[in-house]
Amino acid sequence: MDLGVLRKVGNNEQVEATTPVIITRLNVKLRMVGDLRDPNTYTIPDRYPIPRIHETLTQLSQAKLIIAMNAIKGFHQNVLTDNPKKLLRIIVHCGIYEYLRMPFGIKKCTFPLSKNDEYHIS
Repeated sequence: MDLGVLRKVGNNEQVEATTPVIITRLNVKLRMVGDLRDPNTYTIPDRYPIPRIHETLTQLSQAKLIIAMNAIKGFHQNVLTDNPKKLLRIIVHCGIYEYLRMPFGIKKCTFPLSKNDEYHIS
């Protein structure tokens, strides 16, 4: 919550929420994520093409400057609008929370990330 990724939902708000699941990250760390299989059925895919490796390598061979980007917490970079927030709620023992930023596990999240990367690099 301190990072602005989640917000506690008020008691008077209408709620549909999913349960969280625990996954292992790099076979060491545990991570709690929402089980977003049901909300994923409501998502409309964004048909943004992921760049082809051959085209990317051709462009890189002509580059004068090459940078490296670290995409740590890349899923939490995009702020959600109000409608997706209502579908992306999780319920835990201490209340109901909604994602304010794009969570890990939502079906179409890689496309906005690719768009952001391409925009910032070009």
